[in-house]
Order: sequence, then structure tokens, then C-alpha cells
Amino acid sequence: MRSDEVYEKKGSDFRDLEVWKRCQSIREEIWNLCRKLPRDEKYRLVDQMVRASRSATACIAEGYGRYHYQENMQFCRQARGSLYELIDHVNVAIECQYLEKEKAKMLVSEIEGAIKMLNGYIRYLRIRKEKK
Repeated sequence: MRSDEVYEKKGSDFRDLEVWKRCQSIREEIWNLCRKLPRDEKYRLVDQMVRASRSATACIAEGYGRYHYQENMQFCRQARGSLYELIDHVNVAIECQYLEKEKAKMLVSEIEGAIKMLNGYIRYLRIRKEKK
């Protein structure tokens, strides 16, 4: 499959983007993890983790809805920042002994994979912008 087929299809929307799907899967995994955290973390770590995971998919969606490649890239950069923030929150969960290191390692690996995919999407958008 060509890169332009991966990133854009006629009649598609942001939910068809593989990068959005990958971030959506992470968002779901974060939600399931957060449901197991102590109640006293509800307005601290849980809130931060849920917000960061939701921000990643929301920024990809918002960028997709913009008319210009530059705007889309900017929202993708914000999504990338939210994913990096999420890695930090996973580290906090380890430090507080809420999460086993092996589970955290797998989760961070998934997040890093999403970041790499997002970087590829940003490169794709930059190339499309330069061709205009």
C-alpha cells in the first residue's frame, strides 16, 4: 500500500487514519488502566492520563478538519506532545507502584509506536504541502 493510500482515501474521515486508530486503542487501554487506580488519584493522575490520551485523538481529528496542511501538522504536533505527556504519566504510575514495570514497558512501547506513526503522518503532510 502506498503512503498516500495509508493516509488519505476518498470519502474517508479522521477515523479512517491508522494513526488515529492506534491512538484510539491507546486511549481505551489508558481508560481501562485508570479505572483500576486508587480513588484518591481520580482528580490527579487519572484525570491527567485520561486528558492526555483523549487529547491525542482529538488533536488528530481537529487537524484533519482543517483546510490547510500547516494547520493539520500543528495539531498533529500537539497530539505528539500529548503522547509524550502520557509516557511521563505512565512513569508516575510506576513510581507510585500502581503499574507493574512489564505492563508499563508494553504501554510505553505502544505509545512510542504511535509517535513514530504520527511523525510519518506529519512528514506526509509536509510533502503534500510542498507539492502544492
